[in-house]
Amino acid sequence: MSDDNIVKFERRKPKPEQRTANPLQRKALIWIAVTAALVLVWAYYQFISPPSLP
Repeated sequence: MSDDNIVKFERRKPKPEQRTANPLQRKALIWIAVTAALVLVWAYYQFISPPSLP
């Protein structure tokens, strides 16, 4: 006999939990992002932007 028309009831696989950063990691990432932004702004004005008029 063919098993094509039989419905198999199986338990659903549990979805993996989404990892969230703890508050210390989140605060560290924010400070790293702020510092990187300040460094990029400084580098732009130091090396890329045209010199200002006197």
